[in-house]
Amino acid sequence: MEHTEKLRHIPKVDRLLEEPEIKEMLKSLPRRHVVLRIQAQLEELRKGILEGKTKEVSYDLLKDRILIELKKAKKPRLVPVINATGVVVHTNLGRSPLPQRLIEDLFDIACGYSNLEYDLSLGKRGNRFTHVEGILKELTGAEAATVVNNNAAAVLLALDTIAKGKEVIVSRGELIEIGGSFRIPEVMKRSGAKLVEVGTTNKTKLSDYEQAITSETGLLLKVHTSNYKIIGFTQSVEGEKLVELGRRYSIPVMEDLGSGCFVDFSQFGYEKEPTVQEVVAQGVDIVTFSGDKLLGGPQAGIIVGKREFVEKIRKNQLARALRIDKLTLFSLEWILRLYLDQQKALETIPTLQMITAPYENLLKKAKLMLKKIGIKDSPNFSISLKEGSSKVGGGALPALNLKTALISIAPKRLKIQDMEEFFRNYDPPIIVRVEKDSIVMDVRTILEKDQDKVVEAIKKLALIG
Repeated sequence: MEHTEKLRHIPKVDRLLEEPEIKEMLKSLPRRHVVLRIQAQLEELRKGILEGKTKEVSYDLLKDRILIELKKAKKPRLVPVINATGVVVHTNLGRSPLPQRLIEDLFDIACGYSNLEYDLSLGKRGNRFTHVEGILKELTGAEAATVVNNNAAAVLLALDTIAKGKEVIVSRGELIEIGGSFRIPEVMKRSGAKLVEVGTTNKTKLSDYEQAITSETGLLLKVHTSNYKIIGFTQSVEGEKLVELGRRYSIPVMEDLGSGCFVDFSQFGYEKEPTVQEVVAQGVDIVTFSGDKLLGGPQAGIIVGKREFVEKIRKNQLARALRIDKLTLFSLEWILRLYLDQQKALETIPTLQMITAPYENLLKKAKLMLKKIGIKDSPNFSISLKEGSSKVGGGALPALNLKTALISIAPKRLKIQDMEEFFRNYDPPIIVRVEKDSIVMDVRTILEKDQDKVVEAIKKLALIG
């Protein structure tokens, strides 16, 4: 009986549509969408009453919930966020941010026509891949190059072209998961290639590869362990040795670099990561790597290597399904051109700027932000400057800890979960780390254009009471 009485108090859709705030929403949202969201909230209220979870029907609370849902409906689902996690190439946050100048140059390509597949010199149909092939050859020393929409696609396409129905020999220690539960063995299975595992998790010798070679062997595959590191009693086969073995048996060699890079990071005192140029110079027939990780460009899968194999890959029917669009192609070419002058690339590409930023600069940045915040203590939290570490992310340089400066916010009256939720629901959302019962913001990944927004958010958090 009590449920029946509460159900009678649920307002009608028409009444809610007459509310001034909701009528205002009807100016920018289709009526059908507004009605559907009102009905969804009414159904949720009805369900709460029947299950005994809703104690009373609050018209004002219901109206507020509907308005929140309608405001969400007005915004796109994909929105800019501020990365305060300290993970530079953050897979969940869109990986590498692109330079502002690139976006400005992209405008004309996006808003008009282009010579995407038109050869201006011949006046007839051309090939979209020629826009980046020349510069990739120049940068890497490879005979030929092509691009697809991501590195998983590059690996799949190369395996499908070169080793479909054949055996592919790979070390057990290199059967990696590349993120999102996508694994090398599964990608290989989809390509039609047959996996042959050799060696052990921690040790694989050249003789292991040689003993596994049969008349059915179509490829020797090396996978760079860019997203994890095995230390201790280990052994792996260098690319040059694998190439020599492949030549002896007339079997092509492919290496998946994952987070391929053109910059030798050991010059900054970091652990050595093989560059694409070095791997190509070893004579590897096909090299695959990402465009949006250490390269600092848009999402793309890049394939470079010997001309005979790249041309076959380009002619594969799957290549059309996996090709990149004009905006990605323009962005990739723009980024690649920067690498013709490595110093210019280091100064312009945000990913490289963040990875190589000196601690002294980060400390100065953090102190300036604290000065702008102007709060040393509040009833809600205490704020301080701390030393910490950042990560490259994106599966690259997993053992590297980059010394950084953190803005640490320790809760008092507020709960840490509420603080994290406050920043996550801020406009724009600020994604933070929770460390030792404190919110920490790593200034390494807070872009210059976002610093004042972070300052503003912290000030507002101090006023919540």
